Amino acid sequence: MSTGGAPEGVLAAAALRCIGGQMQCRLVLDTNEKRERAARMGVTDPQMIFSIEDMVRGDCLFAATGVTPGTLVSGVKFRRHFIETETIVMRSVTGTVRIIRGQHRQLEKFHLD
Repeated sequence: MSTGGAPEGVLAAAALRCIGGQMQCRLVLDTNEKRERAARMGVTDPQMIFSIEDMVRGDCLFAATGVTPGTLVSGVKFRRHFIETETIVMRSVTGTVRIIRGQHRQLEKFHLD
């Protein structure tokens, strides 16, 4: 149980949906600005409990590339002649989870100067 932003909640829901997980969320509308924004977006019941199916409908894909080291994917690694990245890609319909290790050899595209 925690609080966080709605966009982050939807991202977490997409990842969980891909691997058969569940979650429930409720908006915390603690300011007039948040209540007005929610109303503009069509939220009619501010106390509604959203299921994972409410947050992510149909087939979804989730992809994340690590920037810093974590438990899900490794962070960016600077090697002598290339930059190494690790990306996880998941699909809800098939439950497929792929880990992609990339070696980026055209270092100039990163503008590291």
